[in-house]
Amino acid sequence: MTGFGESGPDDLVRAVEAIVFAATEPLTIDAIRAHVGEGANVRGALERLAADYAGRGIELVRRGERWHFQTAADMAHLLRRDREEPRKLSRAGIETLAIIAYHEPATRAEIEAIRGVQISKGTIDVLMEAGWVRPAGRREVPGRPLLYATTPEFLAHFGLASRRDLPGLEDLRAAGLLDPADLALEMVPDAGADTNEVANPLEED
Repeated sequence: MTGFGESGPDDLVRAVEAIVFAATEPLTIDAIRAHVGEGANVRGALERLAADYAGRGIELVRRGERWHFQTAADMAHLLRRDREEPRKLSRAGIETLAIIAYHEPATRAEIEAIRGVQISKGTIDVLMEAGWVRPAGRREVPGRPLLYATTPEFLAHFGLASRRDLPGLEDLRAAGLLDPADLALEMVPDAGADTNEVANPLEED
């Protein structure tokens, strides 16, 4: 393995560019560092690349803690197929995804408490098949229910760098996207969860 700790910055930037470009999925800094050496300033190289690609047809973006190249947002329409079939979610699926995103990690019972109705068996399965929701361990309470959280693919699909970029409840209300039932989201931040997990629902782990 070639180390870049002592090499010039241009060599490291080029190496990181090649690694991310060739990757089949978004990469973490640790994954990139495994190729270029532990002493390499990978974050600095990524930030320089992001600046270099700004305004071009492709861009380097961070989704959560992973980096990848993508088509610039204003160019994406050129690559869409004429008969694109967007993924459609039921209202229950949309509500369940939103609750998980704002309150993660959340159990099925906590999601049902916020929605006020039971979740059908396939709702979470659909979200997991889409790659937007994943199992995230178990809550240490009687029965040890399974926890659910969002994925890097969720961030990438909705163009979010992190969960901090989720619209706030005031933004949703102003846009007319909250009905009276949805306001329950504000009322159940501690449905069986640890205080530290939900004190700031948009704070990353």
